[in-house]
Amino acid sequence: MLGALMMARMHSDELDIDDALVRRLVSEQFPEWAALPLVRIEPPGTDNAIFRLGRGLSVRLARRDGSTEPGGTEHDWLPRLAPVLPVEIPTPVAQGRPTNDYPWFWDVHTWVEGETVPVRTIDAIQAARDIARLVEALQRVSSIDAPQGRGIPLAERDEGTRAWLAQLGGDPALTEEWERALAAPPWEGSPVWHHGDLDARNWLVRDGRISGVIDWGSMGVGDPACDVMVAWKLHSRAARDAFREALPTDDATGDRARGWVLSQAVAALGYYPRENNPTLVGEAERWLALVLSERAT
Repeated sequence: MLGALMMARMHSDELDIDDALVRRLVSEQFPEWAALPLVRIEPPGTDNAIFRLGRGLSVRLARRDGSTEPGGTEHDWLPRLAPVLPVEIPTPVAQGRPTNDYPWFWDVHTWVEGETVPVRTIDAIQAARDIARLVEALQRVSSIDAPQGRGIPLAERDEGTRAWLAQLGGDPALTEEWERALAAPPWEGSPVWHHGDLDARNWLVRDGRISGVIDWGSMGVGDPACDVMVAWKLHSRAARDAFREALPTDDATGDRARGWVLSQAVAALGYYPRENNPTLVGEAERWLALVLSERAT
């Protein structure tokens, strides 16, 4: 048991969130759910601990840097987005309060059925088309009064990305690809809705198809490139091309998207030891391999 807890600890400053703590929070604040079964979901997310509560609910608690204010973007917007998206998404049911045991607000959402599976185990071409439909649907949602999401200008990631590149040894090929992405024209259109974190670990699969998408903490409006980067997270040129065929984008957005995936990959490789987060480290290596393979084309 101790070994499992150590494996789950990804950050030096995160809280230890065990079943007893969550059971106590639920029982004290939502006694109507106190008798429901509570099951920890593994593997853990990079930022949140997730538990299934009964058959239809999920409990999510930040492991660090949680919210000290009630409400939030997900509470405001997930109920509005759910009816217009082609996949199922969690929607808020209740919000727990901070206590002496746990310092932040925490969330109870609807449970979304499905499995989190590696890209290599499903039809990546179909996955590319499924995710493209989701991104297209998001981009059709009005951005009026919408919050800023992860899709900031790529140049704002330059300092951090160069620091990670240096930590990884300053590979000239990676630096050249990063500078190529930075040279792409910035997004000048209206900001568009995006999920902001469409990695495979946030897909839920049923019967071989992506049926649900979770972890909407980075959603909002901005540069569409931060969702288009998922094309390079599908592990093959064929799947990348299938995504871009299903969701045509201009070359500049494609170049920025390539920069997004590179910057995320080097950050993951620089931050996480393989033993703490083997899945994400392996994914990041595959993303970079696809990016660098394009140099020959």
